[in-house]
Amino acid sequence: MSTYKIGVIIGSLRKDSFNRQLAKAVCALLPSHLQTEEIPIGELPLYNQDLDTALPEPAAKFKQQVESVQGLLFFTPEYNRSYPGVLKNAIDWGSRPAGKSSWARKPAGILGASPSQVGTALAQEHLRMVLSALDIPVLPQPSIFVQYSAGLIDDQGKITNETSAKFIQGFVDRYVAWVEGLPPTR
Repeated sequence: MSTYKIGVIIGSLRKDSFNRQLAKAVCALLPSHLQTEEIPIGELPLYNQDLDTALPEPAAKFKQQVESVQGLLFFTPEYNRSYPGVLKNAIDWGSRPAGKSSWARKPAGILGASPSQVGTALAQEHLRMVLSALDIPVLPQPSIFVQYSAGLIDDQGKITNETSAKFIQGFVDRYVAWVEGLPPTR
């Protein structure tokens, strides 16, 4: 069985964000041959095309981390019916300079948690559209829109609601099978 390195990108900078908690819980559900590594986005400067010829160190490191993984999991909140600017900034850095995208052909899964009843549905659709333009294949189904409530994920990162746990495990199982069935990336 091959080992896969999965990059985890969390679209919230808040230390105890719902999406950071969800990422911890989902990563714990992955089988041991899918090893996760968070690829932090909080230190990236705002994207500026003038810097394409001499990437700032945080951007160069970010691109290197993306290039080192075989798959991606994006965890996004929903801000104003879309995904956060900090996540878009990271996507832009990873896709630049022109012709040197770090993202191409890395299979991705998108998840999100929000107190809203519709979770992060609109943010995920916007993110899916942008990722497809960057040649990032995104797991088509199931869509995971988690309505976050206090206690949904305990201090150990375990999902406490049995129905939610089964639903999220179904996503994880499908993502694992999908990643394993795709041709290898770079």
